[in-house]
Formats: sequence, structure tokens, C-alpha cells
Amino acid sequence: MVLSYDDVRNLPLPELSMSLLRSLGDQPNFNNLIQGFKQRGGYDQAPPPDLEAMLSRISDAWAWLVSHALIGHSSSNTSSDSWSRVTSAGTALLDDPNALAKVWADERLSGDLHPELSAARSNFALGDYETASFAAMKAVEVAVRDAADLPNELLGVALMRKAFSPKDGLLRDPGAEGGEQQAIADLFAGAIGAYKNPASHRTVQFEDAIEAAEVIQLADLLLRIVRRSDRRLRSGRA
Repeated sequence: MVLSYDDVRNLPLPELSMSLLRSLGDQPNFNNLIQGFKQRGGYDQAPPPDLEAMLSRISDAWAWLVSHALIGHSSSNTSSDSWSRVTSAGTALLDDPNALAKVWADERLSGDLHPELSAARSNFALGDYETASFAAMKAVEVAVRDAADLPNELLGVALMRKAFSPKDGLLRDPGAEGGEQQAIADLFAGAIGAYKNPASHRTVQFEDAIEAAEVIQLADLLLRIVRRSDRRLRSGRA
């Protein structure tokens, strides 16, 4: 695959970067890439008037690939920093039509997450988005049950309603007004009902990496709220 002038001029940087990745061989060399693009028309043809601008865009696309760990230094040709290789992550995306979505999804989960989401994160990395989403919400369910000291028989939405009930839920925030307490109860019940319970009862198709990442992010937020409620309970008992 050869980058066209129009692609270099017009594609948004992420799309241009992925097109560049697909045009690279096993051992890409940045200097060779630039020289090859300069000489594309042959010595007997005048270069495009915007050649320098296009070379800058190719350089930007190369930097984008490096920053996302899709290309890196060559491990077999170390004679010059110009020699690189397509990384294992880059190779996995080469023929994937959803490659950019997976890049964006990975970025969403690049920071710290609650320790209880390690299983969800591992399944996400394996591309098993259904299991990752289920594991994330299962972690929320377990954390709520433990913090509220509720029985194992209480599950899913009913568990959330009991734990965060504005009337007598142990995890409700007594300092919040009633509408906010109800909203938090609804938030937990809705999240569990939408993303944990369906996967418990039937096969759910999670093909969108970004959606799965955002389910895990939602679980992380819910776990933060549970942790805050647990600290409040512990301080009240002290």
C-alpha cells in the first residue's frame, strides 16, 4: 500500500497514521520513508509545491504511531536509530477495520483503575469485551454487597436498591438531599441492570471496544463511590 498525495494532504492525523502503518514493511526506516516520498515522481518531474508540508504530515503520523506504541526501535537492526519495527500491538491492528476504535478504547483505560477491575482489564486486553464488561459490573456488585454487609442471596438491581435506598440504605450519603440519594441509587441500579444482569442471563454481543472500555470506566466510578461510602461507614463506627 502506497500513501497517495491526497491522503497525506487531507486525512485526519489518526487515519493518516493508520494508513502509514499499513504501508510500512517489517523493518521501516524513517529516513528511507522520507527519501522515497521525495523521489516518488522521479528525477525528471518537478516535486509538488506542497511537498514540505506533506513531509511534515508524514513526520507527524510517524510520531503518532510511536506515541501509541505501534512502531518502535528495531531489535534486530540496531546500527541506527532510523531503523524501526512494527510492534506486536501495531501488527495486531494492521488488518483490523476497527483499529482506530481499539486505539481510542485502550487510551480510555490507560490510567489507574480500581484494583478490583484487574480481571475486567485483562479480559479487555484479550479482546473479550463481553466478559470484561460483566467482570467490571460483577466487581461493583461484590463491593456493594461487602460494604453494605448484605446477604449473598440479594443480587443485581435489588441489591443496589437496598444498599443505596434513600430511606435506610447503609451506603446512602446522609448529607445529600433526597433527590441526589435517589439519583445515586438509580445510577447503580441502572448500571447493573444494563451491563451486568443481561450478560448473566444471555449472550450479549460487545463488539465495540470503546463501549466496553466505557463500561469499565463506569464501573471504576461506581467503585469510587462505594469506597467513599465505606470510608464514611467506618468513620461513623470508630
